Amino acid sequence: MTLTPSPRYRQHFRQLPRSVTAMPSIVPHGELVEAHSHPWVQLLYASEGVMRVRTELGVWIIPPRRALLIAPGVVHELTMLSRVNMRALYIEADAAPGLVDGCRVLEVSPLLRELIVALSLEPVDYPPGGRGEALARLILSELAAMETVPIAVPWPRDRRLLALCEDIMADPGNLRRLDDYALDAGASARTLIRLFPRETGLHYRQWVQQVHLAHAFEMLARGESVGNVAQALGYASPSAFTSMFRKLLGKTPQHYLAEWRAQR
Repeated sequence: MTLTPSPRYRQHFRQLPRSVTAMPSIVPHGELVEAHSHPWVQLLYASEGVMRVRTELGVWIIPPRRALLIAPGVVHELTMLSRVNMRALYIEADAAPGLVDGCRVLEVSPLLRELIVALSLEPVDYPPGGRGEALARLILSELAAMETVPIAVPWPRDRRLLALCEDIMADPGNLRRLDDYALDAGASARTLIRLFPRETGLHYRQWVQQVHLAHAFEMLARGESVGNVAQALGYASPSAFTSMFRKLLGKTPQHYLAEWRAQR
């Protein structure tokens, strides 16, 4: 997947007014923010709503309890999967050395969430030494302590895998036989199986599970029941889906939902 920056995209800033700048916005369901990049670190966070982010490195679906850190220069494209209350942060690279290389997903703590919301209510050029600067310092401290959430859908470059991956991403609950994908790709199923670790760092079934997790978070954030999520993703039962979820994340989807609702 190659993303070319759109000539129609315009930066919010020619240069950041402060080392950490918050930009709140309401973005309607279905809106596409065309491919672009920034010369600074970006934290994509929505206090409400779900967005999908694509880069040449992979695809992420970001619900309200998570945020995506994007390194300077990484070309990315956003699609709003619902109405989104965006709270984006822009951070000068010098203010956050080693904060991110590529992209990584963070679990947004209640403290970090409140700090982001508070900074987004300050003017973008908040006065030095004031409340905005204090919030910015606390945000940087919190970000440095955040652990990466192991959820990502790494994207291949080999053309033999691209159509297969696009098909699964579009309809993850309706997997075709790998032999059928291989026939379309002009390669054997065994070749496709070998390509997955080389292209994505994951075995085929692991990659599919990451797709399922990404879509599960989108559906859970919309208020879908665990049973509906399991059915939509093609699991034989809610317990089978719950088992996969718990194996990868160490908690059940019910536990995840309870935590999320408690923080709203």
